[in-house]
Amino acid sequence: MTTARPGQILTPYQQVTAPLVDEHDYRVTRIDGALPPDLTGTLYRIGPGKYQVGRTLLHNIFDGDGMISQFILDGRSVRFRNRYVRTRHFEHGQESNTIRFRGVGDQIPGGFWANVGRLPENVANTNIVNYADELLALWEIGNPHRIDPDTLDTLGRTDFDGQLGYLGAFSAHPKWDPVTGDMYNFGLDLLPTPRIRTFRIDRGGRLTKLATVPMLDLPWNHDFALTQKYMVFVLDPIMPNIAKIALSTTSFVDSLEFERDKGTRFVLVPKNGGRVRIVEHEALLHVHFTNAYDDGDDVVVELPRLETDWDKLRHMTGMVNRTDRGIPEYPDSTLMQYRITKDGRVIEHQVSDRSGEFPQYDWRRGTRRHRYTYFAGKGGPARLFNSVVKVDTETGETTSCDLGPSSVGEPLFIPRSRDAAEDDGWLLAMNHHLDEDRSQLVVLDAQDVDRGPLATAWLDHHIPWGFHGTFKHRIAAPEAPAPTREQVQ
Repeated sequence: MTTARPGQILTPYQQVTAPLVDEHDYRVTRIDGALPPDLTGTLYRIGPGKYQVGRTLLHNIFDGDGMISQFILDGRSVRFRNRYVRTRHFEHGQESNTIRFRGVGDQIPGGFWANVGRLPENVANTNIVNYADELLALWEIGNPHRIDPDTLDTLGRTDFDGQLGYLGAFSAHPKWDPVTGDMYNFGLDLLPTPRIRTFRIDRGGRLTKLATVPMLDLPWNHDFALTQKYMVFVLDPIMPNIAKIALSTTSFVDSLEFERDKGTRFVLVPKNGGRVRIVEHEALLHVHFTNAYDDGDDVVVELPRLETDWDKLRHMTGMVNRTDRGIPEYPDSTLMQYRITKDGRVIEHQVSDRSGEFPQYDWRRGTRRHRYTYFAGKGGPARLFNSVVKVDTETGETTSCDLGPSSVGEPLFIPRSRDAAEDDGWLLAMNHHLDEDRSQLVVLDAQDVDRGPLATAWLDHHIPWGFHGTFKHRIAAPEAPAPTREQVQ
């Protein structure tokens, strides 16, 4: 449960971002409805578990220590475990109240001399993905952390045998070719020269360097999309102010400026070599992609376009553990498709005006046209997301499941079987029920979202608002008995 000081009443946003300091391991005792017996495997979610170093509070949503949540489903029950990634930042915070490392949005006290020359510290809090027989906890400015899929123990960092370059950057949003099983990803370098570096990692974990794209005015970029031919980047003009970064007088996120006159660039990097295509467009603002595909000589990419300005979005990221900067609210968005034509035009198509974020789809349709998009719908007292939304991209029909006074995360689609049709399966989402101040694992029928949850597994506590996750059909450590409460404590 979230704890408050005597007499303190937490706002919904404070509830959502309150820390979970303890690590747990237990079988869930309250399940409303019935778990689908064919839904077996392990769901992994990741996000910031606490925004503090010892008792010293942090304020930016990107700076909290990464915490992994594991839900083991055997068709009859749910077992829950959470573990923090043992980063340098986490280990230091266990022993000290002093901020030793610079964050994305939080500075080390002491001004210029305390921060100059220091990059933000890797807190491994953004995504958790399958990698060979392990998991990777990702944070885009540094190396991935290897994670044991059974115990959630941190096995150490990896730089793929030195292949990640000077800064070791590895984006938090790799993509997979569902035919070959290869993983594709990128890293951004500001030094020694600004560039995008691209990679392919095969099923065995071997990394091959692909194209390097030099860009003298390289913007910050969080995600990309993958087609059968291309790695697709949509580079909005969120530009690093090099002087501010060099002087270190402001945080990294406050050193990013939106330069609208530069516009957005659609960058198509051929997966198998060849000339990189860059197509100019008016300035957009987005964070995540849904999917992309080739349509003849055209490329189509889908994403939620944010209907706000950069300053408002940046301001929202720094409101954790604060009451002096207004009420946080995630911006409105519009689900859009952009067609990049052979002759260099960009054609816009609105898919849905339902506002939301964290878009997902049937990953088996990766690199190809998909029909159904799922995302967390904006709303609720926390002013984040309180519904799971489904959009038929062919007809525009939109259905949803409203979860009431809640904060729901990214919905992941799990197919009913290996050869099931698109949309034939379940949606899994973690939801924080604000009235009870407890989190739930919600299971929905993807073909009947507005019916409501098939099953709701209630945890004994809340999980702080998180980011992304993955699912493995392998049941993690099924032979290991869940420890008793006394053993965990």
